[in-house]
Amino acid sequence: MRVPPGSATTHSGQAQASVRRRLLRAALLGAILIDTGLAIDRVEVWAQAGQAAPTARQAAQPPEVAQLKVFEEVWQTVRDRFYDRTLHGLDWTQIGERYRPLVAAAKNRQDLARLINRMLGELGASHTEFYTPDDQAYYELLGIFSGPLRTRLQQMYPDGEVSYVGIGAYTKQLSRKTFATGILAGLPADRAGLRVGDEIIDVDGKPYRSIESFLGKADQSVILRIRRRPDGPIETLTVTPEVIRPNEAFLQAMERSARIIDRNGFQIGYIHIWSYAGFSYQRLLLQELQSGRLKDAQALVLDLRDGWGGAELSYLQPFLGRLPAMSVIGRNGGEEFENVRWNKPVAMLVNGGTRSGKEILAAAFERYRLGPVVGSHTARAVLGARAFLMSDDSLLLLAVADVIIDGRRLEGVGVEPTVTAPFRIEYANGSDPQLDMAVSVLVGTL
Repeated sequence: MRVPPGSATTHSGQAQASVRRRLLRAALLGAILIDTGLAIDRVEVWAQAGQAAPTARQAAQPPEVAQLKVFEEVWQTVRDRFYDRTLHGLDWTQIGERYRPLVAAAKNRQDLARLINRMLGELGASHTEFYTPDDQAYYELLGIFSGPLRTRLQQMYPDGEVSYVGIGAYTKQLSRKTFATGILAGLPADRAGLRVGDEIIDVDGKPYRSIESFLGKADQSVILRIRRRPDGPIETLTVTPEVIRPNEAFLQAMERSARIIDRNGFQIGYIHIWSYAGFSYQRLLLQELQSGRLKDAQALVLDLRDGWGGAELSYLQPFLGRLPAMSVIGRNGGEEFENVRWNKPVAMLVNGGTRSGKEILAAAFERYRLGPVVGSHTARAVLGARAFLMSDDSLLLLAVADVIIDGRRLEGVGVEPTVTAPFRIEYANGSDPQLDMAVSVLVGTL
């Protein structure tokens, strides 16, 4: 995977990773063009613990003027930077004229975001979306791309890291109800006992909002009212929101997810990689396989469901070949892992939230028969993207490059699992039929 200078995916082992990438391509995937460089080109952000505020200049502007300014910035950025010069055959000028009066009449930031995203939706492209500080994904994207923003982030946040106040849960609106679809291990929602499939009725008596519900409530008790069955009673959970640093949270949740599942006397390892946007996640995986909780497992479930992509093809290296694994231990006791190999059965878990670099891994994993791919169809979202910050600190994620894998385009196609396992989220009560299926398939191979 070619990564341009300043990309957030650059890490200290760049030279070694480059060698790994070349070896993997030459030995496994042949000539592949992947240009998924990710960077944030402009940063003018003010934020503190998940709360954004306008500048004095912005506050003095009439709302419709400020809204139109942001709209023009988004419209022009798409015109000038979208990966397809023809903009998928759209008359972008005409589209701009159609949306401008709607934007001028927008009632608030949420209404503006809805209109801009409706416009972006006409492009029919993944990795093309508009985010505001009201969105949890806004902070996660800033965290993912924090490398090239380090100097500016030190001015924005006391500790130099992007943060927001939250509980570490993902939700989705289904039939006008809010359901928990993902829980980051070890974070407040997990500690409070929130489960995947729980219907969240309200938070302190108000509708659930991933950011707004917890603003100013770090380290304070908050009451979630939930329902675990369609006709079940309303239950209450007390959760204590905390300041969440996205990169750190993803890494900790991944580490805490690592465990052994005992099934019919067989020991099946499991780990959930929520984000693959950085080598730190791969390093943790190598550590767990070589000397951590997964090293004695008889088989492995690699969970790539939901979260963010960013993975490189070289991350499949542990599942290729049978060369010896090596670790290098320095004078200070620090251990670095080289050529880690997992020569035991492995299955990959995917779903509709498996996107971008994770889909590339799933496609290669399946094509070269490294193990079964279990779950549901992936997101069909495989384009190279950059993120651009607008003058009001909103963020535009924009597809700026197409991606071709072995001559095949995954955008709009995605990956169909080799073993299909449906998962109805509503009122799942913490059950995970996709994981159960992956474990059963692996046990069958032992």
